[in-house]
Amino acid sequence: MGYAALKPFARAGSAVSTEALAVRKAASAVIALAERSHALFGAKAATIAQIWALARECSEPGWNGEAARPVDQLAAISASDFIRALPYGVALPEIAPEPDGSISLDWIQSRNRLFTLSVGVNNRLAYAWLDGADKGHAVARFDGETIPSKILDGITGIMTTGNVAIGSR
Repeated sequence: MGYAALKPFARAGSAVSTEALAVRKAASAVIALAERSHALFGAKAATIAQIWALARECSEPGWNGEAARPVDQLAAISASDFIRALPYGVALPEIAPEPDGSISLDWIQSRNRLFTLSVGVNNRLAYAWLDGADKGHAVARFDGETIPSKILDGITGIMTTGNVAIGSR
């Protein structure tokens, strides 16, 4: 059973039997071991570590010197799940806190080519892009495992050469 196939077993579900708890614990242990291996998990582990460091760093109200809300733990979990779900070979984002407690994932090719995604406490992902003169914004849902194709196409389009009409997909 591959790494991706284990993720659903590691998530909390409605099963409460001793066997179900044992499966969840075993699947979680295998995933944790895989994610600690640089050879198996690569730079994703470093990006996930950055997300959690940011969540700790911005855990108090007013972390920005103003009225920012603390980075929410659920946003950090969702952002980490998003990074895990990125296909291998897709560029990893820069990470930043947002004043509303969300986490921003940013792919920046240049000042005129960028894709930004806001990960909050629910399954809605607000995203925006700038690709030369083309720009836009939208919202998509993330189930914790599969990145919506519009978002994945937008990221890969921005991070490759040539203009891509993101909104037309």
